Amino acid sequence: MDKKSDLVYLQELNPRQYEAVIHTGSPLLILAGAGSGKTRVITTKIAYAIDKLGIDPNSILAVTFTNKAALEMKTRVLAMNRDAEKVMIRTFHSFGAWLLRVYGEHIGIKREFLIYDEDDSYALLKRDLKESYSLSQIKQYLYWIQRAKDLGIAPDGDLEQVSFDRDLPAVYASYQEHLRATGNLDFGDLIMRTVELLQQSAQVKDKIRNRFIMVLVDEYQDSNGSQFQLLRELCGAETYLCVVGDDDQSIYKFRGAEVENILKFPDHFKDTKIIRLEQNYRSTRKILAAASAVVAFNKNRMGKTLNTENDEGKPLVVAYLPDHTGEAKFCAEVIKERGLAETAILYRMNYQSRHFEELFSRLGIPYCIVGTQRFYEREEIKDALCYLALLLNPHDETAFLRIINKPARGLGKASVNKIIAERKNTHDDFIVCCVNAKQGLSKKAGYGMEDFLELLATLAAELERDVLSHFIHILIEKSGLLAHYEEKDKTEGTNKSANLLELVNAAMPYQSGREGLLQFLENTLLNTPETNDPEQGKVTLITLHNTKGLEFERVIITGLEEGVFPASNQADSTYMTPEEIEEERRLFYVGITRAKKELYVTSCRQRALYGRLVSSMPSRFISEIPKELIEEYNLISGNRQEQNSDHAFPKGARVFHDDYGYGIIVGNEIKGEHSLVTVRFDTGKTARFIPDYSSLIRIKEEI
Repeated sequence: MDKKSDLVYLQELNPRQYEAVIHTGSPLLILAGAGSGKTRVITTKIAYAIDKLGIDPNSILAVTFTNKAALEMKTRVLAMNRDAEKVMIRTFHSFGAWLLRVYGEHIGIKREFLIYDEDDSYALLKRDLKESYSLSQIKQYLYWIQRAKDLGIAPDGDLEQVSFDRDLPAVYASYQEHLRATGNLDFGDLIMRTVELLQQSAQVKDKIRNRFIMVLVDEYQDSNGSQFQLLRELCGAETYLCVVGDDDQSIYKFRGAEVENILKFPDHFKDTKIIRLEQNYRSTRKILAAASAVVAFNKNRMGKTLNTENDEGKPLVVAYLPDHTGEAKFCAEVIKERGLAETAILYRMNYQSRHFEELFSRLGIPYCIVGTQRFYEREEIKDALCYLALLLNPHDETAFLRIINKPARGLGKASVNKIIAERKNTHDDFIVCCVNAKQGLSKKAGYGMEDFLELLATLAAELERDVLSHFIHILIEKSGLLAHYEEKDKTEGTNKSANLLELVNAAMPYQSGREGLLQFLENTLLNTPETNDPEQGKVTLITLHNTKGLEFERVIITGLEEGVFPASNQADSTYMTPEEIEEERRLFYVGITRAKKELYVTSCRQRALYGRLVSSMPSRFISEIPKELIEEYNLISGNRQEQNSDHAFPKGARVFHDDYGYGIIVGNEIKGEHSLVTVRFDTGKTARFIPDYSSLIRIKEEI
């Protein structure tokens, strides 16, 4: 056995981490608890394989799920061994794109394929189905198709795993045929068609297995069925396979992740060695005790208990509040008392952030929201990218239809339909179809078509002789996009033209010509950051799902009410399946383990949901935290209830509400044990409240 003194980076490992790093031979499953140093282990394992085992860096493949994680992994490995520059460290989708560009022609995929995002896929499917289905039905079909691809199910496969809809097989088959006709792939294809390639070409499979003799997977609990199939195809009898993950942090089922992949890993890969990393370096003992106690209620897990050498820490604070307004005020008080630095407010759904945003803006509390719209998903950016896409692939129907009349050039629906008809008859690319269809267009449309074709010809020539960033600047000017959005900026107060100019900046690192453009377009999709990072000196507002991989000194988990968290499509969470409850509990576990020193949990008796005020019960998860770890603050009872007694809100009383402003009581009735009042506000809006559980305040008008 190697001695830790041989390499400096081995001296930093605890015994379980060290055991995982030096392990060889049989498949290895590293169950890495939250904050247990899993990234250190997987990166050290790569460096150790190069330094001590003599493995060629070109023969090591490491895959993960986010670009941020891949970059961090690469950076850490390079700090230990510069030869690791040759190690292939990619996301699953990026690896699939690479493999298909190199070997895809074996199954009829051209090297210059483009990648469709969800908007592109929806546009493609809508053109097939808009005559027969509503927009909501089309979106549902797209969701089912995406889930089928996550599971690795083809159109002729067992689609009942996804839905019993009788039309799904035909819709899926038509979509896939239409997608292949464009020569492009969607996200699901990057994995599914890579599996197809390895299954259909023994030559390619042998090449890949001979090249990558060591395969490592990070965050394996987030893998889906299709990614599992890919892993099986990549690994032969001589491949060393190591996966790192935490079944207790599997929280992405809505994206297709299958917790069963990690739970059944030892069944899928013979003689698997399991090593548990249970020493946590992040949180206090009380926080970890709460996390372990809660997640232990889940039955479908492999089991581990976090421990730490950190301080015992403060008790967890559980605050019971009257409503969402009181919740926002409570959070503001915590921030005022404890400070901005390293404070995060976590919530289950995006809509919950509004009350924090509004109150913090009024109070001057600086905040940042993690997870806003991505740069490359903005309308003006997608317009420019579609011009670029059509230059590379004239068969791209989605790109063509988006830009043919944007900005407007007199080519209406009738003109576009003639071009589409020409394409269906000839199967030529869209540039040829435009030339052929030009004779049958009106005079105005004909001039517009000539301008469009002249523009594409000019751009094609410029692409090969100009640097890419300057070429994109030429494109946004000559296409009219820049002028179009400058005009919109003036009338709508937006900054869309500035975003187009930022696209020029984004292209600066890339070489000129088609090769540089292809790489640029791929990276705009595959290398877009998944979320915005928290900002220094600001409170972080963030959904629980987006907190994965982050940590904060102080965490406030809000909305711990049945139907909110655990979340349910219905107001009554009683109807959730055990599997759904277990995933929600894992999400709570993830939230708890983001906290380093302080943890607060809030629960409201009343919250605005689905356009109405709803009374709710505290989340079952609160009762699963041991009482000895908790300090409770009940801000519902006492003075608030006394003030909101039945006699406090007679008809005609003047009142104030934080969300609605000033108003007058126009109705008062008893509902069960509570008084229910109806208020007509000065704005003209009417709303009903249970005073016991609202922020409604009577204004004592002096006579």
